[in-house]
Amino acid sequence: MLLGGEPYVAVMRGSVVESVHNVAGYAVDARGVPVFSFGTVDVPIFLRSAAKPFIAAAAVATGVAERFGLEPREIAVMAASHSGEPFHLETVRSILKKIGLDESALRCGPETGFTEPITNNCSGKHAGILALCVATGADPDTYLDPGNPAQQRILSFCARASDEPLESLTIAVDGCGVPVYATTLRHAALSYRRLATLDELDPAGARALQVVRDAMIANPEYMSGTGEFDAAMIRAFDGTLVCKGGAEGVLAGALLDRKIGFAIKIIDGHERARPPATIEALRAAGLLSEARFEALQTFARPVVKNKSGRVVGRIRAIGDR
Repeated sequence: MLLGGEPYVAVMRGSVVESVHNVAGYAVDARGVPVFSFGTVDVPIFLRSAAKPFIAAAAVATGVAERFGLEPREIAVMAASHSGEPFHLETVRSILKKIGLDESALRCGPETGFTEPITNNCSGKHAGILALCVATGADPDTYLDPGNPAQQRILSFCARASDEPLESLTIAVDGCGVPVYATTLRHAALSYRRLATLDELDPAGARALQVVRDAMIANPEYMSGTGEFDAAMIRAFDGTLVCKGGAEGVLAGALLDRKIGFAIKIIDGHERARPPATIEALRAAGLLSEARFEALQTFARPVVKNKSGRVVGRIRAIGDR
């Protein structure tokens, strides 16, 4: 079966629809009842960076925060796709210093246009995995290897969160070099529902997810960046939502007060469609108030500009009239 979606986001040039992005999405509540479902939700996709809260939690569950004195902002950057701002880089360096390693230990490669691996938007995740290696005696030099005990801990934690056997997960390599697993939107939403409820997890896993969740909510710019969509969503929901985007048009989130997890995938992988699609999916399901919708206007209805900066169109969800 191929991944399929519904026409959901239109790119307008003037009054004409120039392109349309199809979207698939699924949300589930604490009782296991679907809140919304559209497109194909039972075909495996790679969560990419949307898996980072669970990767960070796998490290936290081993006691890295206590052992190395990690602060909430450092835990947030472990779950981050950061934008390489000075405070991001300083925080990653702080983690490395606390665990007794330096930047040469990072195997993530630099961000485009840079030479230092610490500039990679995933460097915080890598620092967190290195902390897990140091804490558990795994070899930091081979931390990218799926067979490394640290990676086995991570993949096992992710499998438990999504309610899947570890051996059933399809593993590939992410853009930053770490193992990345595929799961369905249905199971991804279940993972994020557990991030919302902390239910059906062992005590150490539930506590670790809560620590990561709280750090992301308290430090949204550390886990994304100034003016970024993830940070804006967390701020707009006043601590009742945590969300994380991933490459190829993935975004997943947890609504804490509603006890709902959701996952969305832009079928063609285009990042520009992700904010309007996410906002409209939540709005159509009655999960986004008008006040919060208005606060997120620049993401719900982004403009299209030409090279001279003139506004020549806009991007909107099909249901957003």
